[in-house]
Amino acid sequence: MKGLAIRLCILGLLLEEDQHPYEMLIRIRDRFLDQHGNFKIGSLYYAVDQLAKAAYIEAVETIQTDGRPDKKVYRITDKGRGYFHKLLVDRFQEEVSGYHPLHVALVFARHGDRDKVAALLEDRIREAEHQVNLSYQVYEEHRGIVPRSVLHLMAGRYEHARTELAWLKRLYADAEAGRLGDRDPADLLDEEE
Repeated sequence: MKGLAIRLCILGLLLEEDQHPYEMLIRIRDRFLDQHGNFKIGSLYYAVDQLAKAAYIEAVETIQTDGRPDKKVYRITDKGRGYFHKLLVDRFQEEVSGYHPLHVALVFARHGDRDKVAALLEDRIREAEHQVNLSYQVYEEHRGIVPRSVLHLMAGRYEHARTELAWLKRLYADAEAGRLGDRDPADLLDEEE
């Protein structure tokens, strides 16, 4: 679905206004869509070419600048609007993957070096704290500027980051205490943080 996510971004941006790929790139980065969409930003130009070949978008202007490559400004076609709506519906219906890089590792973490596991979790906690702060900052900076649907995306990212941070802190406490192999029946969800 990665290729489809970037196509949805391109078509959505062109619904807002005609633009050239570099403008799209800036807007995708500004809105963190590359992170939310799970695609590589380098695939943007290829996706634009593919959408143009399929007549979902079309060039409406070529901007010429001395000593620089020409920039083509694109717009979405009627066919592209239909494709956009299909991609949008597909994205809403797509199942969310429960994959997390730590899931498999956690099953065997009790066999690992306790200090090393705890140190790695500390690093992840620092990154998670950064993500919590960044997500909140982005949300606050965009209030009153972006549509409410985009604020929901930003609020959701912030809430997910906070949940991830709480989970990592709880995991770290057990790792540091050497309790990852324990079979203690205590409910992790009822423990105070």
